[in-house]
Amino acid sequence: MARLNRAQTQERTRARVLAAAREEFAEKGFRAARIDAVAERAELTRGAVYSNFPGKRALYFTVLAERAERAPAPPVTEAVGSTAREALGALARTWVARLPGTGFADAGCAPGGVPPQYGEARIDVDALPEILTDTRLAQSFVELMKLDALLLALALEHLRPPRSPEGAPPGRLVRLAETVLTSLHGARQLAAAAPGFVQPFDMVSAAERLCGLELNDWWAPPPVHPPARAEDRPWEPPAAVDAVRAAPAPLHEDGIVAVLGLHRLSAAEEAVRAAPPGTPVTVVVVTGDPGELMPLARLVVAELCGCLRSAFPRAAWPALRVVCDSTGALAAAAGVPAVDDDTETAIRIEAGRVVTRADGFGACHAVASARLTADASEVTGPRAAGVRVPVSGP
Repeated sequence: MARLNRAQTQERTRARVLAAAREEFAEKGFRAARIDAVAERAELTRGAVYSNFPGKRALYFTVLAERAERAPAPPVTEAVGSTAREALGALARTWVARLPGTGFADAGCAPGGVPPQYGEARIDVDALPEILTDTRLAQSFVELMKLDALLLALALEHLRPPRSPEGAPPGRLVRLAETVLTSLHGARQLAAAAPGFVQPFDMVSAAERLCGLELNDWWAPPPVHPPARAEDRPWEPPAAVDAVRAAPAPLHEDGIVAVLGLHRLSAAEEAVRAAPPGTPVTVVVVTGDPGELMPLARLVVAELCGCLRSAFPRAAWPALRVVCDSTGALAAAAGVPAVDDDTETAIRIEAGRVVTRADGFGACHAVASARLTADASEVTGPRAAGVRVPVSGP
């Protein structure tokens, strides 16, 4: 048998740690789990665990992220929705089918000796309480939920274009998506705290009826943003995975790439709404703490997108791409060598070259709405001057 190289050995060790950690967290929950026990299960040293993960919480979020990313799709007999109402019902059906206490997820619970609040189906019950203990985690979670709401809204808008009074700013369905996500996440917490309380069919019916809500929801461009400036350099991005589709991201295509720290993810909507219709937009998620916060980002996005892919027809999947850039390699290709949770940089790609760039608060809107002068030396137009004008969504 050929000897493993260094990278292969590291990957095998990491896989052993994750498998052992998943067993430990499922059996004891996050709070009672111990790193020493994880190391013992994996037949590794405590140092081997810490060489792969900075702490227990980072390990926990990574276990949950990989679990969400690899969650099996529902049976093929469950048809996707052809209308917004049907799609929301299918989304809720997929969501509650994975919750403990609903009769579906519990089939995989470990028997005998496992406390009733834990088990494989309940492995994530400590996630939100743990997020709430840390202001930094909570702030990141808020922005991740805003990104999730945008993704769900874009899918809904494809099936049910938002209605706006004549002459009014263009509408959107983000607040409707936020309401749906509030309902689904609330069901998760109650399923963990009060098993048997959540009735799956009621959740599905409620989600379907939420589709008819008319909320005061429209998009206004940011009043102030940095100038977009011309660039001319090659665009050579590394390979990456689009979390929305769980497939390779076509980063060499023309479009807008927004590098956003975890505290700036709400700026993704500014890029999507301000870009000309049909312009591909890719959000590159970065953070100053990739060991702990990036697994959280992967988890929150994967949980929703797995349900989206099951519930909505492919044509309605949001055109927005999301890439979690754990190493910072994609950010570096975009000209951002150092990132943190407040990073906001946007670039425009044309014919394999970076042609426009902006940095700082409002950069996404600046690049998405900019147009260059004939000599490509400066950006012109009402938006570049900071004038607020209505912008139609994609």
